[in-house]
Amino acid sequence: MMTVASLEQLEYRPLAGDRFAAVDVYYPPVGGAIAAAVIAADPTFATLLGEHTAHLAQVEPYRPGNFFARELPALRAVLAGIDRPDLLIVDGYVHLDPDGQPGLGAHAHAEFGVPVIGVAKTPFRSATQAIEVRRGAAHRVLYITSIALPAEQAAALVRGMAGPYRMPDALRRVDALSRTGVRSSTGTDR
Repeated sequence: MMTVASLEQLEYRPLAGDRFAAVDVYYPPVGGAIAAAVIAADPTFATLLGEHTAHLAQVEPYRPGNFFARELPALRAVLAGIDRPDLLIVDGYVHLDPDGQPGLGAHAHAEFGVPVIGVAKTPFRSATQAIEVRRGAAHRVLYITSIALPAEQAAALVRGMAGPYRMPDALRRVDALSRTGVRSSTGTDR
């Protein structure tokens, strides 16, 4: 795995009006899926502009190597009706190996036409191109991949996201939101 310079060395400069989205999907034991998205106006996700959820009654069964087939319909549902983000962060890998075998992030990029950052909590053996990012005092790293944005810049963005923990606050929030399906009173729901 690779390491990356600090955020100060590789600063992402968003344009006025850029919107950033982080998404996650949870599969309850009773079936179906709950997809969640949080939206921010800055890449640190310091202040969330909105929260969105979508509930799907049925989803494709899990098939190794085809995770995207299960996940993309849920992402479509939660992002429908939201202004197109300028950057999307997904829970998982963009590419599964250095040769470009597409993971969820690559499929999301093809689907939504925006740069995608993949943030994975566990290593994937063949994804040796992933950049390891350690945040705060965490002992464990995150594995960062990207498409339509240089990987080093994507890693610097994740390192600079709001929150003191291994997982940035926005990613912790979207995970919790997908698990409960309950948004805050300031968010919106689909």
